[in-house]
Amino acid sequence: MAAPRFIDLTFREVEALPADTVAVLPLGAIEQHGPHLPVSTDYVTATEAAEAAVASVAEAGAASVVLLPGLAYTKSDEHHWAPGTIWLTWETLMATLVDIGRSLQTSGITRLMFVNGHGGNSALGQVACREIRRRFGLRTFFSHLSVPPDQTRDVANPHELGLGIHGGHSETSLMLHLRPELVHMDLAERRVPEHLADYELIGFGKPVSFGWLSDDFGPDGHIGDPTTADADTGRILFTAAVERIAQAIVEASVFDPTPR
Repeated sequence: MAAPRFIDLTFREVEALPADTVAVLPLGAIEQHGPHLPVSTDYVTATEAAEAAVASVAEAGAASVVLLPGLAYTKSDEHHWAPGTIWLTWETLMATLVDIGRSLQTSGITRLMFVNGHGGNSALGQVACREIRRRFGLRTFFSHLSVPPDQTRDVANPHELGLGIHGGHSETSLMLHLRPELVHMDLAERRVPEHLADYELIGFGKPVSFGWLSDDFGPDGHIGDPTTADADTGRILFTAAVERIAQAIVEASVFDPTPR
């Protein structure tokens, strides 16, 4: 079953959606991902995972759900230096997300879930969720394909020392699964800033975060080890992400923090 798409509905059909319908909005990015991956990487992974999750929920009849068109251009200013990066300021993206929330409220939608494929959107997205909740009353949720590696100490690939945050093993594996024709494995090289592992408190997924630009780590733009990537790993990662997002959509359709 294809994912039910919001933009395919008439305005009367939108009006008739059940009150607990979850609108799902993928957030991608158009930004450099090193010499081996396309600038569409975050957009592809977010939209593909969201679409598959929405289709799964709809087919199972587990919740009323609709898929919104994904946002390709988001907050990618950490990659501003690189050709191919198209980024919005935080003010523009915040206003855009809030305006979408306002429009959905006018359409009778009461629940909105973002499916984020770009770690640079995380902090702003969480603020937007609260702003939309406060101003328009929507229940808002912010999900990821997986917890971004710069925000957790979990190490998906020990070879990367927990530093594979951009264009590394996981993202390259996902793209080998989803769009293998766009991946240039002959250009993939290990780019792991191993000296960061020596800092106990400051770093990716550690108690103290730090502001960074992707060219702080070198001129190639990626951070991690894509040379270990493979399509089978990408399929496993994608399947797990879809299952997790689908489960989150079902929970979001009934979620209520008010004590009973």
